Amino acid sequence: MTLHLGWQRTVVLVGYEAVKEALVDQADDFTGRGPLPFLLKATRGYGLGISNGERWRQLRRFTLSTLRDFGMGRKGMEEWIQEESQHLRGRIDSFKAAPFDPTFQFSLTVSNVICCMVFGERFSYEDKQFLQLLNIISEMLQFGSSPLGQMYNVFPWLMERLPGRQHYFFTRIEEVRDFIETKIHEHKDTLDPSSPRDYIDCFLVRSEQEKNNPTNEFHHDNLVSTVLNLFLAGTETTSSTIRYAISVLIKYPDIQEKMQQEIDRVVGKGRCPKMEDRKSLPFTDAVIHEVQRFLDIVPFSLPHYALTDISFRGYTIPKDTVIIPLLHSVLKDEKQWATPWTFNPQHFLDHDGNLKKNPAFMPFAAGKRACVGEALARMELFIFMVSLLQRFTFSCTDGPDSINLVPEYSSFANLPRRYKVIATPR
Repeated sequence: MTLHLGWQRTVVLVGYEAVKEALVDQADDFTGRGPLPFLLKATRGYGLGISNGERWRQLRRFTLSTLRDFGMGRKGMEEWIQEESQHLRGRIDSFKAAPFDPTFQFSLTVSNVICCMVFGERFSYEDKQFLQLLNIISEMLQFGSSPLGQMYNVFPWLMERLPGRQHYFFTRIEEVRDFIETKIHEHKDTLDPSSPRDYIDCFLVRSEQEKNNPTNEFHHDNLVSTVLNLFLAGTETTSSTIRYAISVLIKYPDIQEKMQQEIDRVVGKGRCPKMEDRKSLPFTDAVIHEVQRFLDIVPFSLPHYALTDISFRGYTIPKDTVIIPLLHSVLKDEKQWATPWTFNPQHFLDHDGNLKKNPAFMPFAAGKRACVGEALARMELFIFMVSLLQRFTFSCTDGPDSINLVPEYSSFANLPRRYKVIATPR
């Protein structure tokens, strides 16, 4: 359907069939990214998330291959996640089964994985500067999902001229940019091109190799904004999903117990879970998939854009149209899911209890603009969840019925409600 946001013509694709046809079958036509004013201002138009054309192609190819490299060889991503899961368990142990709000604990943990990959270091859970950055990232997502943030996206020229909190949020983003700039300067001073330690090192090496190339996209502005993209996209989405998963397990203690029995049987209590355990934990994997489907973290996806006129299903989508592939309508499509509005891990299990794939499972979107961090996020969700359930049983003071799975904010992102939880050591 076509609607107008302000005077911006917008086409919304609804349902699995339409979204798949656009993003997968006609992937080349739909690679354009909409100029989302909020992200445009935060990244100054640079970086992977908001770019198009040659810039997007070069940065995406580089980022995917670098993430892949860090997944294998060197100190791989899996090891970083396993190590961080131990820090998280130690942190939760320190609450000694008293109620606590897990929001920040999960943000710290997930963000540290991104930090290992991007900066080559993790930060202490007491590091004040790190806590400040996470606070800003959390504020950003809430701003993007608030009426004020949506107003900014529809009427940026007006919101720039009106007084209001939107100006405060953009000064906060500058603090994150300053932090990233400082880290890049530190990397330049200690760079060994023969042995890159992390994403920034790899980017700096590539930048040097490409310096005489007139179409070089490996420059400082793109590095700062791509790191900002990875930070913003990779912290709050995954940590919110883990937080939502814990709420689901408190609400459905029988599901939690069944997962623990499967984990005890396959992994035991002594060793750290690893990715190859996944094929032996079909029920646990199905629950994690269903958490992602049910939460539906970015219901609108990020907007796409018609860079030229597009022929689609007998219609012409004119150049400069914003295109919203409504992921919400795919993850809740009544033709694709037996009980779309109910939390039901059976959506991902066959009759023999083995994991079954569903093509309508698109929490990371699909096609050429699908989330670059998908493999990392899947790894984090699996290892963190298994590691937590191996060690703790989760509950809350007011009992399972007090948990409301309807998100607290539902707009640009679906953000789960905050609860104090009790983690009882097993």
